[in-house]
Amino acid sequence: MSHLVFTNAIVRTPGRSIVEGLSNSITLGLPNYEQAIIQHQSYIDALTKCGLDVLVLEPCEEYPDSTFVEDVALITPKCAIITRPGALSRRGEVHEIEFVLKQRFNNIEAIEAPGTIDGGDIMMVGGHYYIGLSERTNHEGAKQIIQILKKYGMSGSTISLNKVLHLKTSLSYLEKNNLVVSGEFINDSYFGHYNPIEIPEKESYAANCIWVNETVIIPQGYPTTKQRITNAGYQVIETDVSEFKKLDGGLSCLSLRY
Repeated sequence: MSHLVFTNAIVRTPGRSIVEGLSNSITLGLPNYEQAIIQHQSYIDALTKCGLDVLVLEPCEEYPDSTFVEDVALITPKCAIITRPGALSRRGEVHEIEFVLKQRFNNIEAIEAPGTIDGGDIMMVGGHYYIGLSERTNHEGAKQIIQILKKYGMSGSTISLNKVLHLKTSLSYLEKNNLVVSGEFINDSYFGHYNPIEIPEKESYAANCIWVNETVIIPQGYPTTKQRITNAGYQVIETDVSEFKKLDGGLSCLSLRY
């Protein structure tokens, strides 16, 4: 069985316009631009520490949410797929990423209207991709992604979301059959064949974490999550992403890893 190893990541520096980003987290207040830049750099440092070569893209002021590059593309081992974000204000971001991907990948596919899909709704487990049907990802977008995956010998399946913004808000696959679960996915039989690492409700933000070459990067300040992931046998790096939390963004949203 081939062993998954990531060698590269693509990130985009937040622009000053980040304060105008989409958010349901009104209670947390607006993000602080200077602080976001510092946190973004420490995120890049964490990826570098895990052995990745990180391509840092220029800020894109026109699109306040454009630092969340994960939503605009899916990079698989066989192709790159340009998505079509569910939020109207983010549609133009795909042109910004398309240029970058064309320089790096031979096989590039794209989701077309009326399909919508955010990368945050797609979770890779080996050659299979789980796709969350959400406010941002519709049936048509999921259907197109699954057709593209099949074309390249991979597979996909859908699951409806009830409460969370994105599938990966509450689920993170950490390889070795270990799945971080929180909220509506705790005790969900759909994922019953994985070893669950349960995240308590008060730390639910930390359910969005990322496996990078045997290390798991988690948000700073979630001790129970850190303990449970460490107990599962992983090295853990904590990084502060509290400014991005204010925009409903998590660790996985901030990079395309491949």
